[in-house]
Amino acid sequence: MELEDIYKQFHKPLMVFIMKRVSNPNIAEDIVQDVFTKITASITSLKEEEKIRSWIYNITRNAIIDYYRSKKPTTVFPSELVDVNQLENHDLSKELSACIRPMVNQLRHKYKEAIELTELQGMSQKELSRHLGMSFSGAKSRVQRGRLKLKELLIACCHIEADSYGNIIDFHNEINVSGDSCKHSNDCACK
Repeated sequence: MELEDIYKQFHKPLMVFIMKRVSNPNIAEDIVQDVFTKITASITSLKEEEKIRSWIYNITRNAIIDYYRSKKPTTVFPSELVDVNQLENHDLSKELSACIRPMVNQLRHKYKEAIELTELQGMSQKELSRHLGMSFSGAKSRVQRGRLKLKELLIACCHIEADSYGNIIDFHNEINVSGDSCKHSNDCACK
């Protein structure tokens, strides 16, 4: 099969396939171009022409994966909250930790207790399960839900920028649509 025929036959279906996975049309077009570059470079390695469709879609899936791997987020929040003792080692983290306490206090009691004991006081989740008289998996779930709710509060209040290792490099108060700062701004260091 000629490259021109491959392009005519597969360009639109590949765009649809990629757009389902990448919502930006410009990025999708870049990925399609990357796919056709790879097809051009390695068409000679295709041994069975009847398998061209699966071969092309395999290249496309890999190109989408490569795109997401190469995408470097500028705003991240670590999936694990940092221990307060570790926060003292870094000034920005130390300032941001001032935001955490008032937000922890906004959580429902069961999540507040789980976060305070594990993240702020250093209790293990196993110890938490014994302390609360619940299963280990129940304690883990409670801590995870508490972290998620705390993360939502933090992200709503503070714009946090981190490097690729998750180290905080900058943060500032998030301004909402009406131009007001978040409701935690009196307690928050993100100013």
